[in-house]
Amino acid sequence: SGHFVLPAKSARTVVITGVPDGLLHNDVMTDILTIHFQMSKNNGGDVEDVAYPTDKKGVAYVTFEDPKVLESVLKKDEHRLEDKRLSRYYPLKVTRYCENVFSSVTSVLNMSVFKEQFVLEDLIQEIKKSTDLTFGPLQSNGHISVQGSFPDVKLLRDFLLLKAKSLSEKDKREEGQHGLTTEMSNFVHDVEKQVVVLDTDIYHYMKSFFPGTFVVNDDTVISDITDGDVTTLYIENAGSRSDAGQALRVKEKIENRSIKLHKTLCKERIDFKGHTRDDKQRYRRACESVKPHYPNVLIIYYNTHIDVIGYSSKVFEFTKEVSNKIQSLFRSG
Repeated sequence: SGHFVLPAKSARTVVITGVPDGLLHNDVMTDILTIHFQMSKNNGGDVEDVAYPTDKKGVAYVTFEDPKVLESVLKKDEHRLEDKRLSRYYPLKVTRYCENVFSSVTSVLNMSVFKEQFVLEDLIQEIKKSTDLTFGPLQSNGHISVQGSFPDVKLLRDFLLLKAKSLSEKDKREEGQHGLTTEMSNFVHDVEKQVVVLDTDIYHYMKSFFPGTFVVNDDTVISDITDGDVTTLYIENAGSRSDAGQALRVKEKIENRSIKLHKTLCKERIDFKGHTRDDKQRYRRACESVKPHYPNVLIIYYNTHIDVIGYSSKVFEFTKEVSNKIQSLFRSG
C-alpha cells in the first residue's frame, strides 16, 4: 500500500534560496546548512533532512523534525550563512515549502493580427530575448503557445494588446492606404473593454470563495475565456449611459484579489498514474469525506488527477488525511 501515499509536501519543510553555488563540495554545503538550521541563535532545532543540491540552482530544502521549529525559523528576520569554510557570510531567504503550481502557466497567443506589419518569426525572436518564457512552434494560423511564470505571461499579453492597439490607431490615421482589417478591429475592440488575465486555478478559487469579486451591476458584463492554465476576463459596459469607470473598478477589484491569492495559495496535485477506475472512485470518495473539515479548500476533479487548492498548511493537512483514508480503504477493501 506504500505506493498510494500522496506526494504531499511536508508541513515541516522550508525552501532555502541564496545558497552559494559551486564554492564548496555539495556534502560540505549540506553540512553547513544542517549546522545553521540546528543552531538556537537561528531559531533552529533538530533537522531531519537537507536536500541539496536540488534541480534549482542555489536552492535547498530543509526538513525539521518538529513543525514548531519551522514556524520559529520563519520568524527570524535574517538568516546569515556563516562558517569558517566560507570566506564571507551569505544571506539566505527562507520560505515555507509549498508546491506552488502557480509558478508556471501555459497560454496560447494569437499573433495573426501582427501579420500585416511584422514578420512574425522576427517579432517572436525579439520577444524571446526579453523574457524567460518558453515558446512552442509558431502555427500556420499565427497561434503560438507560451509557458512560464504567470507574471511573465501576463506581461507579454498586456504588451501585445497595447502593441495591437497602437497599430490600429496608426492604421486609422493612414486610412487612405488600406482599410483596417476586421480581425484587427475585433482585436482592438477587445482592448476597449477592460481585460484581466488570471491563472485559471485562482479564477476557480475566487469564483468559489470570493464570488462577490465578480458581482457587478446590470450595466457591466463579465465574460471569460479559459485557455488551459490562463483565463482571460473581459469586463465591458453594456448600458448605454453606463459609467466608464465602472469596468475599471471591477478590473482592479479582481486583480487585487488575485494578487493576494497568488501569494498565499498553493496547489497539490493527486496523480492517477497507473490507477484503475475503482482507485479513482476511492480517491474521490476519500476527498469528499475529508472535505467538510476543510471549508476553504477547493477540489477540482479531472480525469487524470485531482487538484487541491488552498492555503498551504490546509492543503498539506487535507492531502495527508486523504492519503491516510485511502490507505485504510485499500487495507479494508
